[in-house]
Amino acid sequence: MTDELAASLAAGPHALLAGLVGDWAGTTRTWFTASELADESATAGSVRAVLAGRFVIHEYSGTLMGEELEGQATVGFDVARYRFVCAWVDGAHNGTAVMLSEGEPGVTDAISVLGSYDVGEGPHWGWRTTFEQPSADALVIAHFNIPPGGDEYIGVETSYARIR
Repeated sequence: MTDELAASLAAGPHALLAGLVGDWAGTTRTWFTASELADESATAGSVRAVLAGRFVIHEYSGTLMGEELEGQATVGFDVARYRFVCAWVDGAHNGTAVMLSEGEPGVTDAISVLGSYDVGEGPHWGWRTTFEQPSADALVIAHFNIPPGGDEYIGVETSYARIR
């Protein structure tokens, strides 16, 4: 283990990731446009550490528009590139694609990553994901749509309470 990873695990970005570990229950709200809430449903999730704390995996299930939904995000901090990274898949938003996202270099105290997705014709849209922990027993995962040349707006927000 490198000195950088050991320090990060002890009191840096990897320690921030470790705080997410647990079992969670909450509500997911989804917007397809900036101004209209399209769906609200119960969500169950778990976050577990893997590879000696190098990454956490968030697995979740719920519904979207009455259809079952499940997904998974692997989140880590790349000590060589000094930024948060994420690989995200789910059964509704991504199709068969894996969305790869990364944070701004040097940001170590807030998990915010940016990726993009294909909308068919035209340029890709941006997709920013944040993981915020307002308290030890609360977790908010928010996803923001970023239309080409437009302002970002909330697309999906999951508000969790820790159950374990």
